[in-house]
Amino acid sequence: MSSTATTTTRTGLIAILRGITPDEIVAVGSALVDAGFTAIEVPLNSPRPFDSIERLAAAVGDVCVVGAGTVLSVDDVIRSEAAGSRIIVSPNTDVEVIGAAVARNLHPYPGAATPTEAFRAVGAGARSIKLFPSDSVGTAGMQAWRAVLPTEVELLPVGGVDRTNLAEWASAGAGGAGLGTCLYRPEDGAETVRDRALTLMTIWSAEAA
Repeated sequence: MSSTATTTTRTGLIAILRGITPDEIVAVGSALVDAGFTAIEVPLNSPRPFDSIERLAAAVGDVCVVGAGTVLSVDDVIRSEAAGSRIIVSPNTDVEVIGAAVARNLHPYPGAATPTEAFRAVGAGARSIKLFPSDSVGTAGMQAWRAVLPTEVELLPVGGVDRTNLAEWASAGAGGAGLGTCLYRPEDGAETVRDRALTLMTIWSAEAA
């Protein structure tokens, strides 16, 4: 068990469904909710992403936070919100995107690979930082960032996180993690995704308490 304190709130695990289609989204999203996931991200470089976000929000939005990923512009933020997104996830640190999300009472997760980017994101209003790609920062790097960033800011590794290293990230004090291909690949069925989700949730729950 980890005794590392990070922030007053923790996001937990975010399912990243890159490449999913609107016809698949409800079945896969429902399977993830059944497995205990409370946040699901639809990257905007997926087929008809705003349609998927809208369908997912209608189906599980009362029990799960639905979000948009790979958000690169203010227009993306506006369209994501209109579709039902409540979190805005980006691969980069764009202060305009962060500001647009904050102004709309959405929760931004900007990507950062350096402390300078992390502090820039915090200055723009972000309180959750996506470490991306996480293997370039590492758990030791995350802990070094943690020592200098405001205590209310949480850090979430994304990119390369899977069942082999999720426990290490949790024990190091991550506020959550974004899980992509280890959880979902295009055309994976809902049962397959549920089984993977249960395994990952068990690992996280055992280490992140």
